[in-house]
Amino acid sequence: MRKRVIRVAVMAVLVALVLLATPLALGIQTSFFADEHDELERTALAAAIHVPAQFVAGDHVELPGHERGTDVGVYDLSGRLRDGSGPRKADAITRSAKGGTATRGHGDHQIVVAVPIATGEQVIGVVRASTGTPQVWQRVTLAWLGLAGTALVALATAVVVARRQARTLTAPLEALSTKAEAVADGDLTARAESSAIAEIDQVARTQNAMVERLTRWLEHERHFTSNASHQLRTPLTGLRLGLDAAAVGPDTELRAAVLEALEQVRHLQRTVDEVLRLARATPRTGVPAAARPAAEVVERVKRRWHGTFAAEGRRLDFGVEPGGGGLQIPERTAEQILDVLLDNALRHGRGTVEVTVREMGGALAIDVSDEGTLTLDRRAVFERGATTSRAGSGIGLTLAREMAEAAGGRLTLVRKAPTTFTLLFPVAEPPPFPE
Repeated sequence: MRKRVIRVAVMAVLVALVLLATPLALGIQTSFFADEHDELERTALAAAIHVPAQFVAGDHVELPGHERGTDVGVYDLSGRLRDGSGPRKADAITRSAKGGTATRGHGDHQIVVAVPIATGEQVIGVVRASTGTPQVWQRVTLAWLGLAGTALVALATAVVVARRQARTLTAPLEALSTKAEAVADGDLTARAESSAIAEIDQVARTQNAMVERLTRWLEHERHFTSNASHQLRTPLTGLRLGLDAAAVGPDTELRAAVLEALEQVRHLQRTVDEVLRLARATPRTGVPAAARPAAEVVERVKRRWHGTFAAEGRRLDFGVEPGGGGLQIPERTAEQILDVLLDNALRHGRGTVEVTVREMGGALAIDVSDEGTLTLDRRAVFERGATTSRAGSGIGLTLAREMAEAAGGRLTLVRKAPTTFTLLFPVAEPPPFPE
């Protein structure tokens, strides 16, 4: 493209130079010959003034000095050269001046001007002045060479400017192409930079926006896999333990084990539905339609986790403050987030874990705290991959925050020691009682 821009610019300058230089060259030629005619006429008039009236009687004429290479001669009415230089017999141009008017013309590679000599109203002779055309052409050629030199300088300047402008125009496009190739090779961090050209900047902004959306989509897909594996781990473990207990226990406990397994399967189904919903969701305000009273949601989480904590020798306490249990919260989202927080407290915390439900100024707050101390920086807690132990994946808290935001809520770290997380949900109006 750069060569094409330079070629177009140079051709445009060449056309402009030809269109300007051709009439200018013709004008120089015409002007030089016209100036030479005028100069010869002035020389002839100066000589005619020095011709006395006694010229017809044969007196000698003293002609004034003139430029070298110019012939000046005085002719009588018979056409004979009386004084000066020139052809011995008057030519046609000289003879035509006997009519009383100055004449101009060309003859035998010469420029000729003839001026009549008059006494009173009577013409008594003719002064002829001439010079060779090669001398004039020499001056014309020198002027043309100067014009050609000026044109060459203009052309060279145009080439330099065209190269610079071509570089200015093509460099952003080449950089944009490089960034596009980098994105095609898998570098989703490559971004096109701005330039001084508005149209190219618009293309760069469009490409950057496209890459941003593509990056978000790909990250969404990658996160979905890790989120699903993380969230499905706990219900699958519970299901396996229940089935193992049913396999080794007496028949009287078989029904209870199967019911527990069915509950775990239902929870697994809700987990799958919630992870899939999160994969399609975007952050928004408001509470999803599938909402239940907070007390019911917390009670179901309590039944699912109480045995797990007891098996580890840990205590799990649930408390619902007055006014908080009846508030509506998104059922599945709240369960999934509490599963993450309790799993995080079980793996990385210590001591008693307390879950408190309370009403807080138009929102429902659920506090999850343990007796441990968080070593991570506050800003790194919710970053994907951040973990305090090798056993952790660094996904849970990030996923919990994403689920809270997708449901219009918010998950924050309130204290590092003892570790306390607070989950906030906007309050949904309780459903009306049926009539």
